[in-house]
Amino acid sequence: MSAAEEHKIVPVIALHAGAGTIRRDTMTPEQETAYRAGLRDALEAGRTVLLAGGNAMDAVTAAVVSMEDNPLFNAGRGSVFTSDRTHEMDAAVMSGVDRACGAITGICGPRNPVLAARAVMEKSEHVFLAGDGARRFTETSALTMMPPTYFDTESRLKALEAELAHRASGASDDHDEARKHGTVGAAALDVHGNVAAATSTGGMTAKMPGRVGDSPVIGAGTWADNRTCAISATGHGEYFIRFAVGHEVDARMRLCHESLAKACADVIKEVGEMGGSGGLVAVDAHGNVALPLNCSGMYRAWMGRDGVVHTAIFHDDDE
Repeated sequence: MSAAEEHKIVPVIALHAGAGTIRRDTMTPEQETAYRAGLRDALEAGRTVLLAGGNAMDAVTAAVVSMEDNPLFNAGRGSVFTSDRTHEMDAAVMSGVDRACGAITGICGPRNPVLAARAVMEKSEHVFLAGDGARRFTETSALTMMPPTYFDTESRLKALEAELAHRASGASDDHDEARKHGTVGAAALDVHGNVAAATSTGGMTAKMPGRVGDSPVIGAGTWADNRTCAISATGHGEYFIRFAVGHEVDARMRLCHESLAKACADVIKEVGEMGGSGGLVAVDAHGNVALPLNCSGMYRAWMGRDGVVHTAIFHDDDE
């Protein structure tokens, strides 16, 4: 690509901060204001990188770091508790240039798990680290480390207690789909024509220790390839893994020549038909943005080719 052609590319970015049962009648104006402010802050972090000519990987990392530092969102500081009252965080990053990627799972220590995933990509010969090896790697990777109590928040503890009480009552497990959708992520296109994606999560409230969702699974919750798109998903991870959501969208675009909008919408629709709820954010090398969901809401924000910043929460929101 020539320098002249490169400078014609307009950067775009899209991000999400979880999806599920999000109803207008249960959200106070103060809560909605706080969530939209958090989304704008994260979008601005990524947007600033892109408008300065920075690369897509730096942009999605900056956006996700912003959300990991915000206790409103289930990643980093706001991560939910496992059934053992501990935190186990997952994250992944992927570059569309050469499919370079890094992922980490089941960790508690790095202030920003997305930076740990990026360190796996940039400072190791591996793609995916877990367990004690992942812990030791993060401790020697110049990351900011925090004690477990840093990740404890009152709202997440109350959610854990409510979930454990619900289970003890013997009631069904489908009372609160939102607890299965707490994830943050971003996808971006930079002025150089490259795409990237990043995803981070604290997992499901009261999940079994050791459970891994779709967020760190390359090809499920995270994907990027310059030939097709960059994707970050949020949803009931078990279904998104079974459907290989990220790679499925890529395959439909690359092999069936579908548009970003059609491939994303059809995949999310089919996941819903299987019983999985959630959504995704995606961008392609042409600057198209897609944000499909099959549930009542998804915290999301984006800047398309027009440069206008949008935030949305509910299914029928458009700004």
